[in-house]
Amino acid sequence: EYEPCCWRAGEIIRSRCGAIAAEECERRVVEAQQNYLRAGVSGHRTVPGATTEDWKDCGQCRNCFNPAFNYRPRNSAQYVLALTNFAEPDGPRNFRFGLIASSDNHSARPGTGYKEYGRRRMTEAAGARDAKWRRRVLGSPEKPSPESRPFEARPGSVPAFLLLDIERQASFFLTGGLVAVHATGRDRDSIWQALKRREVYGTSGDRILLWFDLVNAPESPAPMGADVVLDKNPIFRVRAIGAFEQLPGCLAHSVHALSPERLEYLCRGECYNPTDRRRRITRIEVVRIRPQVRPGEPVDSLIEDPWRRFECEPDPAGCAVEFEDPEFLPSARQAVYYVRAIQEPTPAVNAGGLRCRYDDQGRCVEVHPCYGDYRTPFEDDCLALNEERAWSSPIYVRPAS
Repeated sequence: EYEPCCWRAGEIIRSRCGAIAAEECERRVVEAQQNYLRAGVSGHRTVPGATTEDWKDCGQCRNCFNPAFNYRPRNSAQYVLALTNFAEPDGPRNFRFGLIASSDNHSARPGTGYKEYGRRRMTEAAGARDAKWRRRVLGSPEKPSPESRPFEARPGSVPAFLLLDIERQASFFLTGGLVAVHATGRDRDSIWQALKRREVYGTSGDRILLWFDLVNAPESPAPMGADVVLDKNPIFRVRAIGAFEQLPGCLAHSVHALSPERLEYLCRGECYNPTDRRRRITRIEVVRIRPQVRPGEPVDSLIEDPWRRFECEPDPAGCAVEFEDPEFLPSARQAVYYVRAIQEPTPAVNAGGLRCRYDDQGRCVEVHPCYGDYRTPFEDDCLALNEERAWSSPIYVRPAS
């Protein structure tokens, strides 16, 4: 369910083999794969004349929520949480971090996910106004070549931005995520202290409320981010409340305080403008990760995603669940738990990514990219249904023995 782009490079060349001998075609295919790998992030430049559509959905995570462009295996928080460093003289060590999802853009508009609009204004999607401008910036399109070519980025050989696959990545620019904290106050120090103690969570943009606690911690319930030693099986409580639905436009105090020009500049005239209705939380998912206990222990079986899933009843007050891990004490190993609160589907900018059409075998046979340039209308926000969500910071639990 994943096609590496080095493999796709070979398949593009294979499609150009025509009537040549099979052995020669296969040689060209292998050469194309190797050239792509050697070129690193500039691999797309090794296949002359290849279009954005030719690459299909190579290099993309097909079963990830809002995947990063050209996701790299082993770059996930889950993988890092499963690792143990056995080389430390004081004994094995593991990472202890919180999870956030804050993001911004080069126009200084952080957290734009409160409304899904303005793809070309509220995200990083940008591109040529017309074909003439595109040729001036990117150069004239190359003719398809029957063979791949090596590419090495030398200083000054091409503009730096052309080293990257800038046209495909336009389909992956999303509105901004958020970091949320459970703080004792709204002042800077209170927020900073919440970040330091990892009592934080991230959302994909909607202002979802989330609590995640270890109920039977030794002294009192321990919140997300806690690191606890326990001599019993852990019991957890989760509560999540959906984000407020939004009204168009801005609240009166924003309109009175700022000019129309200023509102247009800051947020394109669309402010955070909540109703009193909240979106539904449809389910709670629990991820359990049990870090390595010996050098070289395979990681794939240590990450259970999801480990537990709880369906939520429609309720404006949100969703609350409790659960226990009966395997904690018998396993005699530490465990890391975090939760996802998933909201009912709503339209979101670029949620469809490259918008593949798949065949019966699940292969991407055709893409419909959401371009940043003139090939996708400026007014098209490329909306697709998206299950917005919040991720808690982990709770780290170690057995007392």
